[in-house]
Amino acid sequence: MLAVAAASLLGVAAIHGAHAQETLKVGAVVTLSGAGAAWGQALLYGAELAADDVNAKGGLDVGGKKYRVKVIPYDDKYLANEAVTAVNRLVSDDQVKYIIGPVGAAPALAVQPITERSRVIMLTLGFSPKILGADKPFSFRPVLTTEETSQAQINWLVKTRQIKKVGALFPNDETGQQIARDLDKAYASAGAQLAGKEYFDRQRVDMVPLLTRIIAAGVDAIELDGNSPATAGLIVRQARELGFKGLIIRSGGPATPEIVAVAGKEACEGMLVNTPIDPANTAVKAFAERTQAKYGKRMNGFSPNFYDGTHMLFQAMQQAGTVTDTDKVRTALAGSKDYAGILGRLNWTGKAAYGSDHQISAPFYIAEVKNGQEVIRARCTPAACQ
Repeated sequence: MLAVAAASLLGVAAIHGAHAQETLKVGAVVTLSGAGAAWGQALLYGAELAADDVNAKGGLDVGGKKYRVKVIPYDDKYLANEAVTAVNRLVSDDQVKYIIGPVGAAPALAVQPITERSRVIMLTLGFSPKILGADKPFSFRPVLTTEETSQAQINWLVKTRQIKKVGALFPNDETGQQIARDLDKAYASAGAQLAGKEYFDRQRVDMVPLLTRIIAAGVDAIELDGNSPATAGLIVRQARELGFKGLIIRSGGPATPEIVAVAGKEACEGMLVNTPIDPANTAVKAFAERTQAKYGKRMNGFSPNFYDGTHMLFQAMQQAGTVTDTDKVRTALAGSKDYAGILGRLNWTGKAAYGSDHQISAPFYIAEVKNGQEVIRARCTPAACQ
């Protein structure tokens, strides 16, 4: 009888132990279909690989409890209404307190009334300055935007490539309009002119009429910033098919592998692009290999930002000692200093520009595309590229 009782007690203990680990749900509202899918996948893969790291160690240790991280993704199709539906589902049904995404500014702005009211911490890619502010304490942006990178890059590009007139195609939405404003100022400040601007619906694929007008304006460069990877590839291919021989620039939004896949190596040869990635960075190289091994796809340049950002979020939970009190977690996250990410030393900044220090500060680079690969030509800070 004693043996049976002991065995019974051991069985209860084993069952209790098996259920002792709790689940930490992290939502991902990301674009997984359509032209912006490469960016949405970048966010999702970064978050999932960060979750894999902590789960491989037995879970995230917070306040003496172990949490297995579960990432719950929803496709917002780069549409504000789809993002709102997804966030409502995550908050109401899935009971999440942390969301990765959305990708675009319009979806991010559309969901913020829900996330801020519900005290849900959001790590977004949206480029609009309206996304950050003292009145939006639960919103963070772990990527550099055109606001941070454009002037230093464009100063370097105009000076070293003798650029005078630039043409550009922008999506006719919050993201495209904001980037157009940023670039207009940056090129003018550098001594060049954004001479031709065309706006289009994000679903458009025939850019020939727009490009024809831009090329006719006598531009010596075409700017791709603001366009999704697939759309940027179409613009490059169609511009070259129209006979444009000038420089093609992408001063924001890493997408070189996707652009090359759509436009071809020859069309992309000599393109100058913004990149958050230094090919010599061994930590990022290892992350790229993990991405390829798990998903069978080349890493997009945004993915390391959200891998680092998700890990910073996990660290903030540990420092706060809670996964449920998001006031404490967001305070700990905002207070992160010199975080050692795979991209380098990371800090939060942005109060002067946005009203809150919820904008990441990180190194970035200008690369030239040679035979389909990025070759670093300048290393940059927001102050200057050298």
